[in-house]
Amino acid sequence: MSAMGFKILVVDDEPDIVQVISNRLTREGFEVATAGDGEEAMAKFSSFDPDLVLLDLIMPKLNGFEVLKQIREKYKDRWRPVIIISAKTELDTLRKSYDMEADHYLSKPCGMDVILRGIETMRSLIPLRLKQ
Repeated sequence: MSAMGFKILVVDDEPDIVQVISNRLTREGFEVATAGDGEEAMAKFSSFDPDLVLLDLIMPKLNGFEVLKQIREKYKDRWRPVIIISAKTELDTLRKSYDMEADHYLSKPCGMDVILRGIETMRSLIPLRLKQ
């Protein structure tokens, strides 16, 4: 599946992580926008209109759960997969993420191969979700 034209929003308050992920995704052919906090994430979501979101949970202004909640409430026009990437690995956090309609959960630290595999899995499901 070609990455061309597929837009990913990378949201994390750690600039080094954002840089590594966005550089690799760009090299893979994805269109990438980034945000360093929850408020910026919602503004970028609105203007960039991503196909998929990589979202950290622990951030200033709005945390990842608040961003996820807003995305699910405000943007019901089409399914946009949200992959949580967080250092929080407690079962309650995982449960809450899925209860709030996160589509996938990756624990930090994780390699780019794991992130890319998660993105490809979500991309492969988009056509199936469109048929519903």
